[in-house]
Amino acid sequence: MGKEIVVNAQGLETRVAILENRRLVEILFEREFSQQIVGNIYLGQVENVLPGMQSAFVDVGLEKNVFVHVKDLFPLSNKEQKKRIEELLEPGQELLIQITKESLGSKGPRGTCKLNLPGRYVVLLNYVNHVGVSRRIEDKEERKRLRQLAQDIVPADKGIIVRTVAAYKSNQEIKHDLNFLLKIWDDIHEGANNSKAPALIHQDLNLIKQIVRDNFTDRIDKFILDTKEDYYQVEELVDYISPRLKSRIYYYNHPKPIFDHYDIEEEIEKLLERKVWLNCGGYITIDTTEALTAVDVNTGKYVGKDNLQQTIVKTNIEAAREISKQLRLRDIGGIIIIDFIDMKSSQDQDKVLQVLKNKLAQDKTKTNILGLTKLGLVEMTRKKERERIGQFLQQDCSYCQGTGQILSEDTIVIQAIRKIREVLWKKKKEAILLEVHPNIAAKLIGLGGKNLEKLEKRLKKNIYIKGNPELHLEKVNILKFGSREEIEKLALPVEVGDELLLEVEERHLYRSQDGIARLKGYIIDIIDGGSKVDNKVQVKVVKVTKTYAQAKIIETIN
Repeated sequence: MGKEIVVNAQGLETRVAILENRRLVEILFEREFSQQIVGNIYLGQVENVLPGMQSAFVDVGLEKNVFVHVKDLFPLSNKEQKKRIEELLEPGQELLIQITKESLGSKGPRGTCKLNLPGRYVVLLNYVNHVGVSRRIEDKEERKRLRQLAQDIVPADKGIIVRTVAAYKSNQEIKHDLNFLLKIWDDIHEGANNSKAPALIHQDLNLIKQIVRDNFTDRIDKFILDTKEDYYQVEELVDYISPRLKSRIYYYNHPKPIFDHYDIEEEIEKLLERKVWLNCGGYITIDTTEALTAVDVNTGKYVGKDNLQQTIVKTNIEAAREISKQLRLRDIGGIIIIDFIDMKSSQDQDKVLQVLKNKLAQDKTKTNILGLTKLGLVEMTRKKERERIGQFLQQDCSYCQGTGQILSEDTIVIQAIRKIREVLWKKKKEAILLEVHPNIAAKLIGLGGKNLEKLEKRLKKNIYIKGNPELHLEKVNILKFGSREEIEKLALPVEVGDELLLEVEERHLYRSQDGIARLKGYIIDIIDGGSKVDNKVQVKVVKVTKTYAQAKIIETIN
């Protein structure tokens, strides 16, 4: 089947899956409310200089300041390179800075003043007069041609790295790519001169466009997208950078979710599991701590056919293949310790290590195998570029005080939307009643019911949401589906004329004179209740809508 790129961009999240022979090998995420910032260029202001760490923290207008080490400052003459950071920077100084690493856990983003702009065929370096050619291009004559071309076209104060995909491309195509990047650099330079820190000067491409730029090559057989807007944008971009690939772009137009059609949803769920079974019957377990990731190999149900050592070697070889796959799929970085089953023969050890090295060589993220320790453990490192999948999709469990993990609220909201779409597609009904935890209900409904209104408009269905505080945060129950009138009677927790005892939780966001209370996740706007926050009041319901009710205060209890 070859290689395919499958894009799911329905709702609040964009997911890109890379498949090889219809099996998932890489999954990437981008959410509307937390877009990636790597590659963005900001005009920042130095806030702190730390001589002891030879680094500084720069305010670029993000939630956390950007960490910059002295070696990432630019420009530095030979004389300046010997200076300490406190001699080069001072608080209040403005810097043009590019994000190189996302925020990870408690750590803020990392940045550099050595700016670069990646294109389709070349990377433009603004800080050094240098020419480089990708090591993945092995043809000596082609390397020579590309190096000579790069030397001929590189500006005197810039540098170029020729990317792998540039191999055998015409001089005109590569020059065209460079000219496009030089135009972007001119815009960045002008924007920085006309801005005051902190300010975003240049925003990198979104996830889909990055995939087109970096991954959509002749090796990809199909590029499939499930929204017309993204389909046309990708067509337009490919028409500009690689017109011959345009025929490989497809629009998926079917009510069944695209990730279900390609069986990707099930594979994503498996990425959150601790145990991964091997085809032979053995299994590996993956445990991640703050310091490192530990991978343990076990024979499990596999007992072999001949002798114990052959059973062990076969299990370890299959585990080596699976481990390399899981590291890439889960985007695990940092220090990794692998505990293979003990092997007596050094030849068997070398054989397993070689399988691991060969498989990791296919991983574009830099890895380094340090070898076996005295305890027989394999030590390796993998560059940490993003949050691992578990960190992205999950959050610390509030039910077990952080000893385990559950799905994050944003992930549950997105799953609930997918479940609504699936049920309405299968049942062909007009309306649906959903029961979720109040936190999830609030996010699905949104401020003033805007999120729910947007979802109903997109699906052209009536959706009712009921909050249940006793429900597990991850649980999404479909209570009923049918006609709008039938579902509405079951869905609304109050009627006009009802008298209720409620606690005023907060002031109304837009009408500060009013207060807000909640009944099983259902919002009740208490008229003139803004001054009663944290007090209990007896109210009478005067208006009922799908997402909220209004009530008048009859009596203040305390």
